[in-house]
Amino acid sequence: MLTEKERSQVVEALLEANETKVQTIRPSALFPHIEFEDSYAISAEVAQRTIADGAKLIGYKVGLTSIAMRRSSKIDEPDFGFLYDHFLIEDGAKVPHANYCVPRVELELAFILGAPLRGPGVTMLDVLRATEFVVPSIEIIDTRVDEPRKIYDTIADNGAGAGIVLGGRPFHPRDLNLHMVPGILYRNTEIEETGLSCGVMGHPANGVAWLANKLATLGYSLEPGQMLLAGSFVRPVWANVGDTIRADFGDLGSLAVQFV
Repeated sequence: MLTEKERSQVVEALLEANETKVQTIRPSALFPHIEFEDSYAISAEVAQRTIADGAKLIGYKVGLTSIAMRRSSKIDEPDFGFLYDHFLIEDGAKVPHANYCVPRVELELAFILGAPLRGPGVTMLDVLRATEFVVPSIEIIDTRVDEPRKIYDTIADNGAGAGIVLGGRPFHPRDLNLHMVPGILYRNTEIEETGLSCGVMGHPANGVAWLANKLATLGYSLEPGQMLLAGSFVRPVWANVGDTIRADFGDLGSLAVQFV
């Protein structure tokens, strides 16, 4: 476990990296004795400081929802991060690449809650009942810490959350088979990744259920109106200056963002 002084040192470094867009030294390199509890405490403190500075919390994101990603990270469960109002980006927008350290993109389904979800014991069916609608999205992820990262570093760094593009067609969970939503991720004219929503823990609602139960252990709950990114069902794709990223969700529509 880290001392309070060591945790504070990491918090200040991450806040500075968020401001300057210059990567900082990863916590696990500074403090090899870091543990999961430290990482989540650091992430929570950064969130509290960010909100105190004027940001609005609009929801949460789930990461490491695929078996392959968890195996590569040597962890047996997903992780999560906080979403803020300044993360929101309009469909088709031109986004300065300089707003990020090393941006990558993923495609996900965003669940918008119409009723609260409070763990423990939240199930996939609970999530479907509580969801007002689901929206296709592109998540921009960023790494404010240097490589080679460990899972402790990613958790402390807000699960790499950095931006959200919403688009396509909002829909109610009962209006389609959420288990088999297709996703194609383009960079410029090339298809970089393809996948199905079942890649998220068998069903994307399982990602949200995991989140509700995990947050309950930390004293949080999910509230109506919050946005929840259930997890990517493709591998992340690098975004370079000049790249146009487009996510095609079939009948649910498509959305795009350009890095300038």
